Amino acid sequence: MGEKNKLKLITADTIEPKEVRWLWYPFIPEGKVTIIQGDPGDGKSTFMLTLAALMTKGEPFPFSGSESVEPRRVIYQTSEDDAADTVVPRFLRAGGDPKLLTFIDESDKTITFADERIAEAIRETNARMLILDPLSAYIGDCSLNQANEVRPEFNHLRVAAQDTGCAIVVVDHMNKASQLKAMYRSKGSIDIIGVARSGLILARDPEDDGKRILVQQKANLAPLGHAISFSISEEGIVFLEELRMTADELLSAQESPIGRPPVKMQEAVSIIKELLPEGSKKPSVECEEILLGAGYQMGTIKRAKKIAGVESRKEGGRWFWMMPARSQEVNKYMESIS
Repeated sequence: MGEKNKLKLITADTIEPKEVRWLWYPFIPEGKVTIIQGDPGDGKSTFMLTLAALMTKGEPFPFSGSESVEPRRVIYQTSEDDAADTVVPRFLRAGGDPKLLTFIDESDKTITFADERIAEAIRETNARMLILDPLSAYIGDCSLNQANEVRPEFNHLRVAAQDTGCAIVVVDHMNKASQLKAMYRSKGSIDIIGVARSGLILARDPEDDGKRILVQQKANLAPLGHAISFSISEEGIVFLEELRMTADELLSAQESPIGRPPVKMQEAVSIIKELLPEGSKKPSVECEEILLGAGYQMGTIKRAKKIAGVESRKEGGRWFWMMPARSQEVNKYMESIS
């Protein structure tokens, strides 16, 4: 047996346990790889630049319960947008400090997961987050569909994150197989999401094209976090509220029913009609609990609520479902499915 292959054993008593450190609990752990996925044009880059801006300003992430922290440096690499006319203007609109946003110069050679410049840049700048956008441009020369090729490339990134303590976030596009569960929506091997310690999905709100929803589909180091709703426009992002929604519910809610609406949807609309006669209102939490208790998923509930014509309003710090006096919309729908 050669010296390189000499057996070495390590016992657990020689390893000092340590706690996981968090950039944003439970979504982005420090010293680990996180993946955020979504369809093109849904705002993934704008979202990540907003997080970067919050870090460089020393402001807490949304719904984190944290107070202000020291401003921290971010490294941002993208092959899809120009730094001068897109990346930096978006970052500045979000209020970021340009002195704390850094780019690795790729003019001579592009960055890949295996590139030693990643760890070198993190150490030199003391960056606390590094963003690679998108995955396909930076993973290197490998087939995304082959697990035995994907895993070794990600291992380089995993080691860089672990050795530096930096949170590395990879932006990825989803495939078009909308009928699949969220876990299988990666463009390539399931190992792409498998190697990440946290997996996030960003998608359009099925009820409002001007809003987006961030949902966590995978969490190896903590319980899954609540979904987060935010508005997105040319002016930037405004975080709105936390939601009870899974990744599968979010993606399924985006699919428009074709032909006759599903039976479960018909049933949910009927229940909502009984809960809310014309001109009435009930607390949103109460309505959702009734429908969830009846076995409906949040995606179905949101679509049924929209079909039924229910409006959401905030009064005195509480959200209510309200049924306007315009039942002709509901009657027309119910007639079409009867």
